[in-house]
Amino acid sequence: MAFGLKKQELAEWKRQIDNGKIAFLTHYWLDDRFPDCKTVTKVGCSDLEKLKSWGKKYGLKEEWIHYRKDGYSHFDLLGDTQRMILKEEGIAERLQ
Repeated sequence: MAFGLKKQELAEWKRQIDNGKIAFLTHYWLDDRFPDCKTVTKVGCSDLEKLKSWGKKYGLKEEWIHYRKDGYSHFDLLGDTQRMILKEEGIAERLQ
């Protein structure tokens, strides 16, 4: 279940994706499958080759992309991977 997400944040994430940028959206999230994770970061891009290349840089597999018909395909980052990547991208403050 996602929560703590503002419509404006979602709209900005989609705008960046539509413009071919690598876009990050972090929000609170609860899922019984991942009891130690309280947030998720969705990383998307309309240019799927660019998204795949970005993910490869961090050891993310292409098959982990959530392919969406609406054009907002993305990786979901959780836990230690999420923290490491956000730190590397210089946006770790999103986790606070």
